[in-house]
Amino acid sequence: MMVTQDLFALPAQPLDAARMQALRLDLQAHAHRYYVLDDPSIPDAEYDHLFQQLQALEAQYPELVTPDSPTQRVGGRALDQFVSVRHTVPMLSIRTETDTEASGAQNFDARVRRELGLEETAPAVEYVAEPKFDGLAMSLRYEHGVLVQAATRGDGEMGEDVTQNIRTIGQIPLRLLASAGGQYSVPQVLEVRGEVYMRRDDFDALNEKQREKGQKTFVNTRNAAAGAVRQLDPAIAAQRPLSFFAYGLGEISPVQSGGPAFDTHYEMLQALKNWGFPVSALVGIAQGATELVAYYKSIGEQRDSLGFDIDGVVYKVNSLALQRRMGFVTREPRWAVAHKFPAQEQLTTVLGIEVQVGRTGKLTPVAKLAPVFVGGVTVTNATLHNEDEARRKDVRLGDTVIVRRAGDVIPEVVAVLPDRRPPDAQEFTMPRQCPVCASAAVREEGEADYRCTGGLFCSAQRKQAILHFAQRRAVEVEGLGDKLVDQLVDSNNIRTLPDLYRLGLSSLANLDRMADKSAQNIVEALEKSKQTTLPRFLFGLGIRHVGEATAKALARHFGTMDAIMDASVEQLLQVGDVGPIVAQSIRTFFDQPHNREVVDQLRACGLSWEEGAPAAVTPKLLTGKTFVLTGTLPTLSRDEAKDLIEAAGGKVAGSVSKKTSFVVAGTEAGSKLDKAQELGVAVLDETGLKELLNGSA
Repeated sequence: MMVTQDLFALPAQPLDAARMQALRLDLQAHAHRYYVLDDPSIPDAEYDHLFQQLQALEAQYPELVTPDSPTQRVGGRALDQFVSVRHTVPMLSIRTETDTEASGAQNFDARVRRELGLEETAPAVEYVAEPKFDGLAMSLRYEHGVLVQAATRGDGEMGEDVTQNIRTIGQIPLRLLASAGGQYSVPQVLEVRGEVYMRRDDFDALNEKQREKGQKTFVNTRNAAAGAVRQLDPAIAAQRPLSFFAYGLGEISPVQSGGPAFDTHYEMLQALKNWGFPVSALVGIAQGATELVAYYKSIGEQRDSLGFDIDGVVYKVNSLALQRRMGFVTREPRWAVAHKFPAQEQLTTVLGIEVQVGRTGKLTPVAKLAPVFVGGVTVTNATLHNEDEARRKDVRLGDTVIVRRAGDVIPEVVAVLPDRRPPDAQEFTMPRQCPVCASAAVREEGEADYRCTGGLFCSAQRKQAILHFAQRRAVEVEGLGDKLVDQLVDSNNIRTLPDLYRLGLSSLANLDRMADKSAQNIVEALEKSKQTTLPRFLFGLGIRHVGEATAKALARHFGTMDAIMDASVEQLLQVGDVGPIVAQSIRTFFDQPHNREVVDQLRACGLSWEEGAPAAVTPKLLTGKTFVLTGTLPTLSRDEAKDLIEAAGGKVAGSVSKKTSFVVAGTEAGSKLDKAQELGVAVLDETGLKELLNGSA
């Protein structure tokens, strides 16, 4: 029998206790060879015999049972809920490269070289390339070599404690192994990052069992793995076969306290293997863009034959010193990227074509499909995008079509197979009325989409319209959030915006999870919101293309709400911030009688604002200039800076383009600053902005 040297010395114990510790170490070593190395050293029956010996001794001496014992992989009571865990080191996301050609890898290498300031003649950058596993990100915390906590990624800052379920995964060591050759001592604290996933053969076997029991089958391996990890009862989780790959580290004890100092990411992966973690055999080293492209193509060719699902590969700069030098942008590392594979495609038939109305009124034709498994999910709907796209592809009822999950997210119809078309297939015609509220559906000049003009009247748009109206930059109804609006609309308490102000205390208090005090707070917030400004009210109506800046320009130009509602397209075009598309959108909105009625009813409910004569048109310092704000400024909030710019006649946009005049950058500026530098757009700090506003720049 193999006896492994104990890394963690225990006080002297009776002979039975020493035997228990030896059994734990032997079973741990055998499990590592079985689950991680796929190279068992003893028959299953012998392993079971050793396991039963340990169980018997632990039953005799329960006070000597340790958390890292193999018998504790399935144990503990079912939980009522998961406890939240704050990650000491945030679990950040990696930027996704959706260019599925070789240029995706080449672009990343070019960005890295540019960030590092490397000349064309400089040597190639060394990378680690690894598969992008389609599973659930997990953080494993070890203290003194023993697993003490497992947590999901969550939002990156906060995750959920799923330790009991993670203990059921045989590939995850409950106690760390000694490193080969002793090169890396076990740190006092070690947080391992990796992916929990389900192998395809285990997934198929699980679904077969589900079918035999007459229970619901799982859609894909990722959902099955995520569902197992989030089981409140670890005994149920243990019945779902899960696997694990390690690929990184989070918190690690300081080097001076015993933590290893790695020079490269690849070296760190080798240490993880030595400590007992499975690391994918597909991980490799790549020198420069050429080898990244070769790796991407090689893994792509193996994708369908692998025992687990992947949706791309990940490239990371190998040198940890270079990683630290490059740093992060908008909470994403500059030194890593996830390079997606092309979407998978399948054949199916069109059972029907329906038109769906989005939250902003957009009408989208959707093909109803015979169910087909594409890219890891069963697809029954696929977007046709708009009328032009549907006509270009000539999709008809009964057609056989190629379906693709574009970007592995949104299913779409790629093409029709005309030779399989039934003789009675009918062409698709986009309706000229909203299928929900029967309002006119219009297609603005230069637009590809038809949109419902029902606005506040259309139930498909109602929830979003209410949330938009109640937001802080509009009339601001404090406490009116998504869940409350869902309840109010679904219960028919609110059908139009004016119904908000007709809500009584009793109707609010009768809603689920709404206490009397909370209901009273909403009533008071609604009353407070009645005193607003014309720009806020106008912006809150949610007129397409009318943002805050345009609403302010309209209010300044016309002075009154009635003047705005009655203005012709020609009159609207005289406003500095209004072009032909915006002018027509405003005119179309107020040509709908129900939209004007909503305004009248809101006034009748008590909403009011100051009005006056139109402002005199005088040129302003920043007229015609477009600004983009990014990062945190020393003294000005984002809203304060925006107000100052707009008051001076400037416009604040959300993205950087060649038409941007200035980018105002603070600390932790992100990709917008990178884009500005790439396009040669002038960059200002807060001091530069103030100088510009004062006319001294």
